[in-house]
Order: sequence, then C-alpha cells, then structure tokens
Amino acid sequence: MIIVAAAFVVFMLIGMPLAFAIGISGALFFLQHPELPFTIPVQVTVSQTQNFALLAIPLFILAGNLMNHAGVSERLLNLASVLTGRLSGGLAQVSLALSALMGGVSGSAIADAAMQARMLGDEMSQRGLPRPFAAAVLSFGAILTPIIPPGIGMILYGTIGQVSIGRLFAAGILPALCLWLALSVAVWLVSRRHGYPPEREYPLSWKARGAALRSGIWALLFPVLLLFGLRMGVFTPSEIGAFAVVYALFLGLVIYRCLSVQGFGDALKGSLIDVGAVVFLIALSAVFSYGIVFERVPETIAQAILGLTDNLQLVMIMVVVLVIAVGFFIDATVLIIMLTPIFLPLIRQLDGDPVHFGMVFIIAATIGNFTPPVGAAMYAVCSIMKVSVGAYARSSIPLLTAVALATLLLIFVPELVLFIPNLLFR
Repeated sequence: MIIVAAAFVVFMLIGMPLAFAIGISGALFFLQHPELPFTIPVQVTVSQTQNFALLAIPLFILAGNLMNHAGVSERLLNLASVLTGRLSGGLAQVSLALSALMGGVSGSAIADAAMQARMLGDEMSQRGLPRPFAAAVLSFGAILTPIIPPGIGMILYGTIGQVSIGRLFAAGILPALCLWLALSVAVWLVSRRHGYPPEREYPLSWKARGAALRSGIWALLFPVLLLFGLRMGVFTPSEIGAFAVVYALFLGLVIYRCLSVQGFGDALKGSLIDVGAVVFLIALSAVFSYGIVFERVPETIAQAILGLTDNLQLVMIMVVVLVIAVGFFIDATVLIIMLTPIFLPLIRQLDGDPVHFGMVFIIAATIGNFTPPVGAAMYAVCSIMKVSVGAYARSSIPLLTAVALATLLLIFVPELVLFIPNLLFR
C-alpha cells in the first residue's frame, strides 16, 4: 500500500481530479498482486454504485438545489436577522444563524459558504467589518451545514460503516448548536475588541418577529419531518430523499410560489453536476478501499494506536488530529469514504459508540474545507470576496480555535451527541 499511497499523493500534487487520483492509485494495488484477477476493480466499482442506501444522496442534492431556487434562502436570512441582529458583530452573527438554519436545506458546506458570500459579503464590508474577517466568518459558519440533517457526510459514513442513518441525523442537532454557540462567542469577542457594531440597536416588534418566524417555519420543519418520518417508520433513509424532493417542490410551487421554470431547470442542471461528481468519487473509492481491507490496514493502525493508549477519549483526539492534518490536503468527502473503514473498527474495539465517533469524525473531516492550503470553501469565499488567503488565515484563527474547543467538548461529553438519538431511537 506504500506505492498506492505515494501515487495518490503525487496525483493530488499535480492537480489530478480526486476521483481519478483515487481510482488510478487504487488500481496500482492490483498490479502489485498479479494473483488477484484484474476484473475485481471493475466489479467493486460497479457494485459500489448498487448500494440502495446511497440513493438518498442524489435525491437530497436535488432537494437542496430546489430549495435554494424556491425562495427559502431569503426567508431564512430574514429570520436569522431577527434572531441575532442585535449581537455585536452585526451581519457576522446573522451569517452564523443563517448557516445553522440553512444546514437542513443545502446539505453542502461549500455551496452554503459560496451562497452566503454572494448574499452577505459586500454588505458586511459596507457595514464596517473587515473583508478578511467577514470571509472567515462566512467560510467557517458553513461547518454547521454537514452535521444538520440531512448532511451528505452522515449518509456516506452510515452506509460505509453500517451505522444507523436515522440516529446520525438526530445526533447532529446538539453538536450543531454547540458549534454555533462557540463560533458566535468567538465573533462576539472579536467584535467587542474591535468595536464592530450590531446590525441594529433596537429590538424589532413582536409583530415583525412573528412574521419572520411564519415565513421561515416551513423550511425549519424540514429536518424535523425527516427525523419524525424515520422514527415512525414512515420512510427508509432512501425513501426519505424522495420525500425531501416532493417537499422542496411543495415549498417552491405552493407555499412560497417562487420556483420558476428556469429555476427548476437550473436546479436540475446543478444537481446533475453535483451527483455525477459525488457518485463517480464513491464508485472509484471502492478500488482504493479494496486494497486497504486486503492488506489489513485497519488492524495495523489499530495495533499501533493501541500500543500508545487504550483510552477512548485519547484515541479519538489522536484520530481527530490526524484527520484534520490530512484534511488540509484532501476533501472531506474523500476522507469520510477512505478513513471510515480504517478508524471505525478501532472505535468499536474500544467499545466506543459509532454515532458519537461519527459526529466528531465528520466535523474533523469538514474543517479542511475552511483551511489552507486546499480548502474548497475557503477558496470559494476568498474568490468572491477578493480576499488573500494569508489575510483570511490570520482572521480565521479565533474561529478555528472555537471549533477545536467545541470538538473537544463533544469528545469528552458524548451525551451532547447521543441525547437526542437515544431519546428518539430506543
């Protein structure tokens, strides 16, 4: 596997698309083992796409794109402004609230960061926030998106690791609130230190608050209905993706009446591109994963880590540090696909809860989207905001610290992750 890993790194450094880098480097494993039939890479690639649970991914991607064209974003922005407009930091606090509210809608951290940068970036700058700090907030706020149901990372992790997707959906709620609180406090401290003003000085009337809540309530019901449908057995994880598409059409055509023919076409086109990229990546990852299992890499890593400590919390911290380090160079989706079969057996060996580990693991894998040198969300926001990566990186230090502290809290207080899943799925 050393040659395979080295080839993967080289392919990444020369800029090869991730799916091809994974597939080609994985195929090199079979050249090293001529005793294995070379039909296996084809078989595992095809069989990987036949997993019925993965049907939820294209459906949720389509639902998210439909909602973004259905007028949901504007209404949630209004509600976010009502909730946090008086806090120090102004639109920076509003953007964090919007990320929390949009998590169950977009499902993609990169898409959420780019969308908010277009919606709020210039306005934040005009209201006194430095552009690097505004870019950092817009980028890091999107870390909430993958862990609020229905995050695509949860579906991948649950499918690969044979973990209940319903429990993973439920487990994301409290950690998302913890991350929101940590980021909000970090923004508040920075804003107080530098004198960044709130969006408004005076509270809105109760009538205005009620109107904002009524306008956004249908979007807020989305993750609630997902969990309710799974808990009551109305839907399987795959079927609930179809419900999400129907619900998005219902919002766009009946409730908000903002989904035009052109918007529907744009949603289909965007979904086709997103689904093609994700499914192609999943399919070719099977070639790479075959060599990992064949060479017993998970057992080797487990023995090495257990040789240092058998304390579950310390092991989780070591895994998080490793995942964050690798995530500086590799996309979060790839990390979840590649590392779940390696680390989840180790956590199970230590009697750790796979749902608890899954939340911490997904958060750690997502951090790389917002950090140099290859953070996709970071580059998207910096490009839109016209901010240098160096200035962005300096401004993001308080936010990265807040995320790290929140992740440590989740490691040592698993009840924050498991309370709602244990309450709903007994």
